Amino acid sequence: MEDSSNFYDVYETTAPSPWNDQQHQCLEDLDNVECLRRKIKYYFMNPCEKYHARGRKPWKLVLQLIKIAIITIQLVSFGLSNQMVVTFKEENLMTFKHLFLKDYVDGGMDTYAVYRQEDVYDHIDYIIKQFGHLQNITVGNNAYEKNDGVYSPLSLCQEYYRNGSIYPGNETFEIDAIVETDCMKVYPMYKPSLRELLPHFEVYFKRMLSVKITFVLKSINLQTVRHRELPDCYDFTVIITFNNQAHSGRIKIDLENDVDINECRDWKVTGASKFTNLILQYINKSSVLIGFIVTDKRLVSALHIKSVCDVLFQVKSTSLFSAPRNIYLTVALDCLIILTCIISFTLCTRSMINGIQLQFEYTLYYKKHCSKDVSMSDKLEFVNGWYILIIVSDTLTIIGSIMKIEIQTKVLTSYDVCSIFLGTGTMFVWIGVLRYMGYFSKYNILIVTLRAAFPNVIRFIWCAGIIYLSYCFCGWIVLGPYHEKFRTLNTVSECLFSLINGDDMFPTFKNMKQKSSLVWIFSRVYLYTFVSLFIYMILSLFITIITDTYDTIKQQQQSGNPISELQKFLSVCQDLPNSGLYRLEKNNSCFFNCCIKRCRKHEERLTSEA
Repeated sequence: MEDSSNFYDVYETTAPSPWNDQQHQCLEDLDNVECLRRKIKYYFMNPCEKYHARGRKPWKLVLQLIKIAIITIQLVSFGLSNQMVVTFKEENLMTFKHLFLKDYVDGGMDTYAVYRQEDVYDHIDYIIKQFGHLQNITVGNNAYEKNDGVYSPLSLCQEYYRNGSIYPGNETFEIDAIVETDCMKVYPMYKPSLRELLPHFEVYFKRMLSVKITFVLKSINLQTVRHRELPDCYDFTVIITFNNQAHSGRIKIDLENDVDINECRDWKVTGASKFTNLILQYINKSSVLIGFIVTDKRLVSALHIKSVCDVLFQVKSTSLFSAPRNIYLTVALDCLIILTCIISFTLCTRSMINGIQLQFEYTLYYKKHCSKDVSMSDKLEFVNGWYILIIVSDTLTIIGSIMKIEIQTKVLTSYDVCSIFLGTGTMFVWIGVLRYMGYFSKYNILIVTLRAAFPNVIRFIWCAGIIYLSYCFCGWIVLGPYHEKFRTLNTVSECLFSLINGDDMFPTFKNMKQKSSLVWIFSRVYLYTFVSLFIYMILSLFITIITDTYDTIKQQQQSGNPISELQKFLSVCQDLPNSGLYRLEKNNSCFFNCCIKRCRKHEERLTSEA
């Protein structure tokens, strides 16, 4: 043993040999592999394991939980406000139908039509009279629109073919397909009538395509006062259409309105709270804080912070109403959500970049040592789909919050677009909760099964969709003239999808008209084969794909055997998160720590041999 020891002492003082360099290179490669293995294993740890591994607090998890809470509060607040807007628009639409459509009954728009020439003139005359008597008959706060002190007129337009001679008895006609439009204006009067205002007005029934009556009414949504929100001013563009494009002797009448929401020019609300002055002072200080937060994030132009502060100060100086408190709190919450989403977006983007870097390192290692490329499934393991979902959610929420601030400050009135962004963003946020549920083995099997079955499900849906489209086209062209549910491709698709889910089966069979025996028999064969094929075969195969994937994943989890090259590569590392080997000391690299550990093991081995 002494000779051996002296040999190593003497050998170490001499010039380095090739064997020593080779051994050092081997140790260095092993250390690099072990370091890479730990880095990848740390990347796939859950927040609790990362905390034990390096002592890093799960800020990302805490941020996501906070974001879920405040985004849900924002969505509920916007939903309640949007609900009042929708209710006000729908009730005004119903009011206009009862005011301007003669003998209108609720729910009768599908069958509301006229069949005689005299009825057409009577309905037009009724609309003009009701428009002139509006302020004396309505129970709402509707009024005429004024431009430069003059009431905006009612517009009566008729669309018709330029020339035409139609003789159905002789089966001859001559028509000029060019469409002309004649418009007449009717200003509000106390007792107007069609013959008094337009004595020369004539409807060309043989050539008429449509008659459109258009006028603008203004209103104020006062129901928001009860919720301590400033009322909005509405411009309703009412359009009444007499549709004769089918030339079937039935002129359908329809009423619809386009809504434009604006900020009221001048307003005053009395009955303020006794704490109003304190609130106003608080707003004065807080508006500066909002500007500081937004300026710090370089979102001044996007958030229109100037408009926000202008509205706050305008509300503060114009009225002693307590609504400014709600406006401030809403805007402050939106700014907080935007700031939170920006931080979440940054953290998730950084994690995505780290994952891609680890993917490149692992690919280089695998190609160098195994002389082949990494499979696509292993590469996708480094691309965390949950981070992509959160990034998309943050982007949608930021855009929706900016639009919500602009709606609150009356800069925009796009409730529908804003609701799409906020609703989709909130949906993705809640779906992202499944990421943290997946860290528990009892809940993880659902997520793993969905991910593993997704490719097979997509291929199966693609094949089943081809069969589904073939039935859609066939049903539309054959059954369309005899069944109202097969009149258009859209209704055909909806009807067949309902049949797949077992809904509305008996009415679909029953409502088939029996004018043609051949088509009636074909409809029975068509419906029976579709129901049998999709319910008893295709849906059963679809469920089988999911259950087979579930059983496979469950067996793999019970056996615990690695199923991919990446999992086999990571299974070599048996270091626990609380072992301390994952910690990175200051000014020390992972390779340096691995070398220290390797040297200590080498010293222990020499000591044991001695």
